[in-house]
Amino acid sequence: MDGRCVRLRQDGSLLHYSGADESFVRHYLALDLDLDRVLAAIDRDPVMGAAISCCRGLRVVRQPLFECLLSYLCATNTNIPAVRHRVEALASRYGEPVTGEGEIHAFPSSNALLGATEDDLRACRLGYRARFARTAIATVLADAEWETAVPLLSHDEARARLLDLPGIGPKAADCVLLYALGHLDAFPIDVWIRRILARHYRVELEDGPLSPSLYEAARAFGRDRFGPYAGYAQVYLYGARALLCRA
Repeated sequence: MDGRCVRLRQDGSLLHYSGADESFVRHYLALDLDLDRVLAAIDRDPVMGAAISCCRGLRVVRQPLFECLLSYLCATNTNIPAVRHRVEALASRYGEPVTGEGEIHAFPSSNALLGATEDDLRACRLGYRARFARTAIATVLADAEWETAVPLLSHDEARARLLDLPGIGPKAADCVLLYALGHLDAFPIDVWIRRILARHYRVELEDGPLSPSLYEAARAFGRDRFGPYAGYAQVYLYGARALLCRA
């Protein structure tokens, strides 16, 4: 996280941490956000109430923009273990070693990836995603203000800038909006969220492949129903997917 190796352990309501100071941990984990107020704002029906009861305590972390962007480029059409391996390979090859942490490396900055070719990125297990990652890296490096300008944009403007990047689709853009840019009204749609919405809210969302128009309909529904903290609603619905999709 931000060039640090942070270790966390929770005992009841007590959080133990090392590798960073309190202000960093509070910011990264969004501990300065009034979670009770957020949950009260999204607790609008029995389905969300059940999700909150199942997962109370979940928070939306605040990731660095470039790290989040490149991680979601690594995450297209794959599973979590594969994403972890790709991120670790990028860090191991291009990231700075974390002092005192042995073989652990920080996630590389955009500048650290300046000379990485598409073949180099393929060697980090990115596969076809290497072409998209190379373009994203080049785009960020070509505009010295990209990483500072995008966080200042409105939700729709930032989303448009993200969607301009090859390989960044609507779901990845919405995830970056939520986890890196602080747009807590973003509502990413994946197979689980679509299934939950179709089962409990909008049965018509169940029909056919998740086309762009269906994605936008599902995203709009989530944002309209849960308001400025729709992203938290999404996180809690996803966290309770086993309960909410139980046969």
